[in-house]
Amino acid sequence: MREKLEQRSFLFTLLLVSLLFGLVLKPFWGAIFWACAISVIFYPLQHRILTHIGAKPNRAALLTLLICVVIVVLPVLFIATSFIQEGVALYQRIDKGEINPARLLEQTRTAFPLLPDLLAYLGIDLESVRQKLAEAAVAASKLLAEKALTAGQSTFTFVVDVALMLYLAFFLLRDGHQLIELLVRALPLGDERERKLFAKFSEVTRATVKGNILVAMVQGALGGFIFWALAIPGPLLWGVVMAFLSLIPAIGAALVWLPVAIYLFATGEWLSGAVLVAFGALVIGLADNVLRPLLVGRDTKLPDYLVLFSTLGGISLMGVNGFVIGPLVAALFLVFWDIFMREFNGR
Repeated sequence: MREKLEQRSFLFTLLLVSLLFGLVLKPFWGAIFWACAISVIFYPLQHRILTHIGAKPNRAALLTLLICVVIVVLPVLFIATSFIQEGVALYQRIDKGEINPARLLEQTRTAFPLLPDLLAYLGIDLESVRQKLAEAAVAASKLLAEKALTAGQSTFTFVVDVALMLYLAFFLLRDGHQLIELLVRALPLGDERERKLFAKFSEVTRATVKGNILVAMVQGALGGFIFWALAIPGPLLWGVVMAFLSLIPAIGAALVWLPVAIYLFATGEWLSGAVLVAFGALVIGLADNVLRPLLVGRDTKLPDYLVLFSTLGGISLMGVNGFVIGPLVAALFLVFWDIFMREFNGR
């Protein structure tokens, strides 16, 4: 009796201490998550450096991390800086009246006479939409400008997060195998099951991050290129927005280029509008429909519809990190049920 009481008390205390430790680390969950993602993605490269070059573990991990910084971290910082600059320029143009969202909507209404009747049939007040659109455009661009002006205040926090992420990623790259073995020994789920779960975690994280980011880069680059070719203002800004929205499968980038194409048709630029629609549907859309199933669905072994719903759900719950965590949770859900069906419900 006393032994059972001690065991239960210890397990309760273990759970309590673990929860408290999780709360202590809560401010750094983003840095911890991306450090784990970097170590998973770049571990094969580090393994090649260890085997082919013969470098020591510390040097191999450091070299791998430097490659990660050069090909991932620095380009992301450059694009983020350019994006903020484009946002400030857009706000200045709206503030000066060079861009008037209400006038743009009025031009669209004039070009499509059936639009007011259609919106009225759907119960949408066009005047209210015009006013809200103008307010939203000013608020969004003003927010970008304010973020740019106050960037110095948050720079320190951002630098600390990046430094912690890279610092942790170094140790995960160097000691990742030993940490996995330690977790296999500690977790009471069965060693074979735990190895399968860790393998699935690595597989899905690697496929989701590489696949989605590659698709986002391709769609953003293609979108920015066609906006630049058609002389649409702010091609870099809209390219980055399309890259971010393309994390949403199937519909992401179209949320930007389709309204712009409608505006081009409304202002009489039929050729530019037709080119944008054709390029968006055939080229940008093809990049999503071809690359995403190949890079994400095939490697994660998840159906396309499950990738879509888990990505949308992950983003809605956890923000930008959700585009990885959502499919990861879905994959682990399937693995757990597969183990249950094979081992506990064999019939």
